[in-house]
Amino acid sequence: MALKWIECVPNFSEGRRIQVIEEILDPLRKTRGCHLLDHSSDPDHNRLVVTLVGEPEAICKALLEASKVAIERIDLNHHRGAHPRMGAVDVIPFVPLLGTTMEECVEIAHEFGKTFHRETSVPVFFYEEAALRPDRKRLEDIRRGQFEGLKEEISKPQRHPDVGPPQLHPTAGATAIGARQFLVAFNVNLKTRDIKVAKEIAKALRASSGGLAYVKAMGVDLSQRGMVQVSMNLVDFEKNPLYRVLEMVRMEARRWGVSVEGCEIEGVVPAMALIRSAEYYLQLGELEPSRIVELALLEMMKEAGKET
Repeated sequence: MALKWIECVPNFSEGRRIQVIEEILDPLRKTRGCHLLDHSSDPDHNRLVVTLVGEPEAICKALLEASKVAIERIDLNHHRGAHPRMGAVDVIPFVPLLGTTMEECVEIAHEFGKTFHRETSVPVFFYEEAALRPDRKRLEDIRRGQFEGLKEEISKPQRHPDVGPPQLHPTAGATAIGARQFLVAFNVNLKTRDIKVAKEIAKALRASSGGLAYVKAMGVDLSQRGMVQVSMNLVDFEKNPLYRVLEMVRMEARRWGVSVEGCEIEGVVPAMALIRSAEYYLQLGELEPSRIVELALLEMMKEAGKET
C-alpha cells in the first residue's frame, strides 16, 4: 500500500511551564504512527511549536489528546506573551507530504475541525487552503484582536466561527485549523533593546506593508534575553529564500546602527531552503541535491524500495 503522510505544526500558547509542555507532548510521543520530529518553546513568545509527521489518522488522534490537555491547563485570561494568540491551541496547519495532496489536507482539516469542536467546545476558524471564505485565507486576519478583542468581535456576523456558536471558549478561546504548503519560520535577533527597530524592520520586510512577497514579519521583544527579534514566516522559500531575507534585515538594521546577533529556525526546514543559502554564501553556483551524500543516499533508498 502506498505511503500517505502529512506534516502538522500545531502551536500551543504555553512556553514557560515545563510540566504543562511535557503533558502536551506526551500523547504526541506515544501514539503509534505519529512521529514527533521537533518541538520548541520560548518564554518571551510564551508559545510551544511542534512538528509532527506521519499517518493522518494517527496524527489527528494524538493531536486531539494533546489539545485536550492544553485546553485544560492553559487559561488565556492569564496568558501573556510576545506572540499573537487567540487560543490555547492557537493554530493547527496540515501540510501535504508523501503521497498526500493539498485537497486531501483540506478535507483532513475540515473533518478534524468538526471533531475538535465536538470534543472540546472550542470554536474553529478554517484558514489558508481550507478557508471557507476568501477573507479568511490569512491567519492574521482571523486572529485580529487576539483573545481579548475577539471576545466581543466574535458576536458580529463577519467574525462568526466556521464551526461552533459565536462565542469564545471562556479560557481556551478559539482555534484556527487549516491546510497550507510548507513554510519556514525564520527569526533574526538584533543587538538592541529597542523594539521600535525590530518593528520598523519587520514593516519594511513583510509583504502586506509593501516589502518582500511571501514574507510575514513582526517585531518581538525578547526581554528575558536582552534583545529584540524580527520574527518571520517565509510562506514560499523558493520565491524569497532565507539568504535574501537575512540580507535585507541586515541592510535595514544598518540604518539604525544595529547588527545581527544571530538567527533561529523554528521547527524543521526543507533541505533546499538551506542549500540555496549555501549556494549564495559559499558562492557555489548551483548545488545539486544529488551532491549531498545524505540526500543522495535517501534517493537511492527510495528507488530501491520501488523495486522490491
